[in-house]
Amino acid sequence: MSQSRDYNQEIKDTDDHKYAYSFDFDVMHPFMLRAFTPFFVSGNLLELGCFKGDFTQRLMGEFEEITCVEASLEAVNIAKSRLGGAPEIIHSRFEDATLSKKYDNIVMTHVLEHLDDPVKTLKRVNDEWLSNNGRFLLACPNANAPSRQIAVKMGLITHNSAVTSAEKEHGHLCTYSLDTLERDAKEAGLKVVHRSGVFFKALANFQWDQLLNTDIVSDDYLDGCYQLGQIYPDLCSSIFLVCEKGEQ
Repeated sequence: MSQSRDYNQEIKDTDDHKYAYSFDFDVMHPFMLRAFTPFFVSGNLLELGCFKGDFTQRLMGEFEEITCVEASLEAVNIAKSRLGGAPEIIHSRFEDATLSKKYDNIVMTHVLEHLDDPVKTLKRVNDEWLSNNGRFLLACPNANAPSRQIAVKMGLITHNSAVTSAEKEHGHLCTYSLDTLERDAKEAGLKVVHRSGVFFKALANFQWDQLLNTDIVSDDYLDGCYQLGQIYPDLCSSIFLVCEKGEQ
């Protein structure tokens, strides 16, 4: 993240370009936690990029000691007002953050695609912040999600990994697939021990939001999409890696 960027502006929604959808919070967050939970180890947790604290609130049910680092002061203030004093929330860019301890669990969800130098931050995770027996769970939007591939065929975007105008407005600099995500993790020295995806997704977020306001989609159907995503991770809404400490 560079000094010239306005992180507070990047978290705002507009009428024309909605960035945060009910699908993200009501569907993806619970399934993402379900996908992560088997890989958590006992100990503390560091969340890199807590935004306004929505996913943090879910993590509070799993961990007693949580530290968050967030670059947007506006998001930090919202998260603190919502979550109280339980998680320690540090206002800092990842490049500048000074953390006094190591962490047994580190989570970064839908943040890496915002970073100017993602490998540099991942290297800090490996070299400075992750404990020797810790786990790092890294999730990003998936370039190969069917919803994006359909958009390519419709002529709405030029290729799977394109960054849309709405994504650019909200600070996305790239769109990862499993191979490029693993490439950056390995370049940073991390040891990738598992790779998967969360939720098979053939519709865009705004389409999901419209469906979720009807009785067309049942909880069983949503669960089926999650389970299918475990078989076809490259066709999921989000992809994720489980990493352990590697070479420095």
